[in-house]
Amino acid sequence: MRNLVHRFLNQKYQVDSAADGETALELFEKLKPLLVVLDWNLPDTTGYHLCQEMHRRTNVFVIMLSSRTDEADKLKVLSAGADDYICKPFGLAELAIRIEVVLRRMIPIECEVAHISIPLNPP
Repeated sequence: MRNLVHRFLNQKYQVDSAADGETALELFEKLKPLLVVLDWNLPDTTGYHLCQEMHRRTNVFVIMLSSRTDEADKLKVLSAGADDYICKPFGLAELAIRIEVVLRRMIPIECEVAHISIPLNPP
């Protein structure tokens, strides 16, 4: 899934991706992205913990992807600083629109380049 999302979003945005939380934090520190798309389930941590850590460092926008549909999980992540929560399965067009909605808060939609980092569970 990570590769599919990466290729799709890379058509419009500058995108980097990581297969695990450690690499995601390294990219996060190096690239200082405007927005991060996190998967809840990562091999070495959770998207929830990454969201908390990233928000300790900056006010980055975060969109969480998860197969967890329980309201308590959604509230937990949104309370930790995520700006949106998308349940799997989802469509790529839906993800793209939700990214645009979040980015509208900071930059005009006409902006052609935004840096997005995507640590997602490997396919």
